[in-house]
Amino acid sequence: MELKIEGMTCGGCARSVTKAIQSVDPNAKVEANPDARAVKVVTTATQNAILQVLAEAGYPAAN
Repeated sequence: MELKIEGMTCGGCARSVTKAIQSVDPNAKVEANPDARAVKVVTTATQNAILQVLAEAGYPAAN
């Protein structure tokens, strides 16, 4: 899935986003691009679970 995360503006943000996603699915593959404020995720978790954990981490996302 591809998500837009307007609040992800730097490498630290990207690490936080990755950590949040991997808290739901430790085997998730996360490719974060802070410049584009986008993230690509390959996961077995549901999109709703990913969106929820990102919102809880302070990085609300949209697709």
